[in-house]
Amino acid sequence: MIFAAIADIHGNCAALEAVLEDIAKLGIKDIVNLGDCFSGPLEAGFTGDVLVGNWIPSIRGNHDRELIERAPENMGSWEKPAHAQLTAAHLDWLHTLPFSMVFRDVAYCCHGSPLGDLDYWLETLSPEGVLKLRPLAEIEERAEGITQPLMLCGHTHIPRAVQLSDGRLIVNPGSVGCPGWKDDTPFDHHVEAGHALATYAVLEETGRGWQVYFRNIRYDNLAMSEMARVNGIPYLADALTNGWLKR
Repeated sequence: MIFAAIADIHGNCAALEAVLEDIAKLGIKDIVNLGDCFSGPLEAGFTGDVLVGNWIPSIRGNHDRELIERAPENMGSWEKPAHAQLTAAHLDWLHTLPFSMVFRDVAYCCHGSPLGDLDYWLETLSPEGVLKLRPLAEIEERAEGITQPLMLCGHTHIPRAVQLSDGRLIVNPGSVGCPGWKDDTPFDHHVEAGHALATYAVLEETGRGWQVYFRNIRYDNLAMSEMARVNGIPYLADALTNGWLKR
């Protein structure tokens, strides 16, 4: 069995289309989407057309949840421009997305962690504002009760594979469309990919267990960077230029 995992598109339709093209070139038919599909100042509407039109199995991320739970006037700088582009069909699709799912009986899928869509499963926040690898005991505590041999999450945009004590894997495929972000809750912290390529993962079941291939795909990131700048989120524009945030 082989399939692709994508996450954290954030309305970057150009990146999504490049990733889908790469997946097709590899001959892979099955894809799972781990959420945060639209929010951001880019092309949420076009992204919605692609995701809904391709019938990609998807789960709900924290930003997806905010798009359907908050009134438009109460939305933040990432949700408001995306919501303005989404059609009733796109929003109806968001309402159908589950918090988690099991893909093909082999992979447990969620956005953040089983504890919530805002929780970091594989990372913990240091006092210096840097996300670092979470202690294994805490990672395994979050995996308690999950029986699938493979677990998938997104949210932090950090591509990572963690092997549990029993040999099973938890994989974050990285972000398709957002190579850097920052937040001030519970205090200032940030993530930088160090490149502006669209990132996803290929998962292949082999005789020795699950093999993970992280893929980094070029696309017209500078066009998306300019769009973010024009639409008022300069730090995202910086990240989309080269994967770094200016400080």
